[in-house]
Amino acid sequence: MEEMTAKMDAMLNDDANELRPELVLVVDDDEMIRALAVAALEQAGFFVAEAENGVVALEQFRQLQPDIVLLDVMMPEMDGFATCRALRALAAGRDVPVLMMTGLDDTRAIEQAYHAGATDFATKPIQWAILRQRVRYMLRSSKAMRDLRVSEARLSKAHRIAHMGSWEWDVLNDKFYWSQEIANIFAVDPNGFDSSYAAFLNIIHPLDKELFNKAFEDACAFQRPISLDHQIVLPRGDERYCHTEGEVDTDDSGRVVYISGTIQDITERKRIEDQVRSLAYYDSITGLPNRVLFGELLERALTFARRYRKKVAVLFLDLDRFKEINDTLGHAVGDNLLREVSERLKHCIRGYDSVWQGIGATEGTPVARLGGDEFTVIMEDIQDSNGVIAASQRILQLLSDPFLLDEGEICVSASIGISIFPDDGEDAMTLVRNADTAMYHAKREGRNNAQFFMQALNDAACERLQLERQLRKGLANEEFVLYYQPQIDAGSGSIVGLEALIRWQSPELGFVPPASFIPFAEESGQIMLIDEWVVHAACRQVAAWLAQGIVPPRVAVNLSGCHFLKKSLVEMVAECLQNFALEGRHLEVELTEGVIMRDVEQATATLTELKAMGVTVSIDDFGTGYSSLSYLRRFPIDTLKIDRSFITGVTKDTDGAAITTAIISMATSMRLEIIAEGVETAEQMNFLLEHGCPVMQGYLFCRPVPPEEITRLLVEGLPMP
Repeated sequence: MEEMTAKMDAMLNDDANELRPELVLVVDDDEMIRALAVAALEQAGFFVAEAENGVVALEQFRQLQPDIVLLDVMMPEMDGFATCRALRALAAGRDVPVLMMTGLDDTRAIEQAYHAGATDFATKPIQWAILRQRVRYMLRSSKAMRDLRVSEARLSKAHRIAHMGSWEWDVLNDKFYWSQEIANIFAVDPNGFDSSYAAFLNIIHPLDKELFNKAFEDACAFQRPISLDHQIVLPRGDERYCHTEGEVDTDDSGRVVYISGTIQDITERKRIEDQVRSLAYYDSITGLPNRVLFGELLERALTFARRYRKKVAVLFLDLDRFKEINDTLGHAVGDNLLREVSERLKHCIRGYDSVWQGIGATEGTPVARLGGDEFTVIMEDIQDSNGVIAASQRILQLLSDPFLLDEGEICVSASIGISIFPDDGEDAMTLVRNADTAMYHAKREGRNNAQFFMQALNDAACERLQLERQLRKGLANEEFVLYYQPQIDAGSGSIVGLEALIRWQSPELGFVPPASFIPFAEESGQIMLIDEWVVHAACRQVAAWLAQGIVPPRVAVNLSGCHFLKKSLVEMVAECLQNFALEGRHLEVELTEGVIMRDVEQATATLTELKAMGVTVSIDDFGTGYSSLSYLRRFPIDTLKIDRSFITGVTKDTDGAAITTAIISMATSMRLEIIAEGVETAEQMNFLLEHGCPVMQGYLFCRPVPPEEITRLLVEGLPMP
C-alpha cells in the first residue's frame, strides 16, 4: 500500500502529469482475478492499483483518486453494491466510471448494479482483451463528459459575469427553454413559469412589446436574425434594460422550427451611457442642454424649417452684472442663481415648444446654457415678430422678480438678442452669432431689454472686431505716440505744465482719434495696457529732456477709471519713476470726478499713496460730474481743471460765467490750483485773468504737438497771442 502511494505521488509530481497513464483501481477478493487484471491492464499501458475488499477500496480511492474502478460484486465485509454507493457519496467519486464485474447473470443483479451507481458491468469469466477496450472506451467517455461539464461551467460562469443567458424557442410546440441566468435576469422561478411565447412576451416592457414582437415575427417570416435593445419589467415592477440576440433553425423544407439566442442584462451599461451622454450633452449645473446639444437641436429645427418654409427665432440671453454677483457672493451662490434662472426660463417658453423636464426627457427642449451666464432659446414655427417680442418680454418680466436664495434676495436682469431664420442667417452659426451681436446691442442700450438683429449691428461688430485686432497689434508694434499740449500761465507767458495725449497712427486704419479707440479699449480691457504705455512713454520723454539739460514742467497723464481702482496702479507708477530715475513731482495724474466717486475709500487710499510719492493729482473735466464739496475736501488732490463746456460760454452765457467764477472761487478757498481747458479766444482769456484763473490750456495758445515740437517750445518759449 505504501509502495503504491509512493509511486502515485512520484507520478503526480511529474512535469508531464497530463501525459501520465490512466490509473485503474481493481477491487476483487480473488487474488488470482486481481493478478490477471493487473497483467492485462498494465500490458495495455494502464497503471493499476489493487484492493481486496470494499473497505480497502474506499481508502485507496481517497488516496489515489483513480480514473476508473473495476469492482467485483461478491466480496466479504462490504459487497460491490455497497462499495459503489459509498464511492458515489464521495465528492471525487461522483463522476468516476465504475465497471462492475459479476458472475451473476440475472437481470435483477444488473438493475441493482446500475441502481448503486455503476457505469457499466462485465460478466465473468472476463475476456481480458475485450475488457481492455471497454476500459479505454469508458475512460474516453468519462473524459468527454468531464470536459463537457468543465466547458459548461466556464460558459455558465462567463454568462453570469456578463449577465447573459441562453434561450431556445420551439416554434412548432410554442415552448421556451432558457438557462438559469435568464431566470436570474427576469427574477422568476423557471420551474413555475409558463414557458409559452405569450408568457415570455409579457415580461417585455409595454413600450417595447410591439418592437420585440415584430422582431420575432420577422425572424419567423423572413428568417432574419434578431438583435435589439429593450426593457423588461420584473415581477416587483422594477425595470431593466436587456439586449436580445437570436438566430433561426429550419427543417429540410425551410420552415422555421427553432429560434435560439441570448439575452444580456445591459442595465449598468445603459446607466453609464446615460452618464456619459449627460456629461457630453447636458450642463452639469442646470441640467439644460449644453452648447453641443443646442447646436444639434438648432440644426434639427432649421432642417424642419427649410423643408416646410417656416421661421425660427434664436434668443441669446445674457444676465446683467452676473460677474459682480459671482465676485461678491461667491461661485456657489452664482451656481444656485443659474439653476433658478434656468427653472424660470424653462417655464416661460410654454406655448411655443416643449418644456424641459430634466435629463431623460425629450430632446425638444428650446432652452440651453452655452456657458457662464449665457442662455439660448429656440422658438420654432413662428408666424411674425410679435410672438417673439411677447416671449422676450415674458422672460424679462419673469427674471425681474427677486430670487430667494439661502443668502437672501438677489435681483438680476437680462439682455436679449434676437435673430430670425432665414432673415438674419441661413445656418445655425450665423444665427447664433447675429443673436449674440444683438444681445451686445441690448447691453449698450441700457440692459434689461431685448433687441432684434440688424445688418448695421453686424457691420459695427465687424468694425469693432477689426479694431480689437488692430489695437492689440498697435500695442505690440509701438504704433502709438504721445502728443503734448502746453498749460500756460497767461500772466507771464511761461509753460507751467504739459498734458500728454495719446495718438494712434495705424498703418492699416490710418489715423484713429482717441474718441474712437479709448472707449473700446476700456470695454475690452486693453485700456490698462494703454495706461501703462502712456505713463512709461511720458516718463521716458521727461528723462530724455533732463538728459538734454532741459528742465521740463510736470507732465499730466490721463488714467482710466478701471485702472485707477486696481491696486497694481500705484506699483506701476512707482516702477516707471524708478526705471527712469525720476522724482514724483515730474508726473501728474488726471482723473475724472466719476472715477474717484465710484469707490471713495479705494480712491482715497490710492490718491494718498500717489501723493506720498510726490505725484500731483488733478481732477479733469471738473463741474460735469457729481462731486460735493465735502467729498472734495476728503480727497488729497492738487488741481481742478474747469471743463471746456463752461469756458466756451463765459463771455456769452451768464450761467456758464457764473459756474466758472464759482469753481474758481471754491478752488481758491480750498488752496487748489486751477486750470481752464479749451481756451480758444482772447475774450475767454481776459475773463479768466480778471476772475483769478491765470493758468490755461487750449488752441488759443497751442494745439497738441509731437515731442520734437514741444522740445523746441520748451527751449525757445511760447509766443503769447
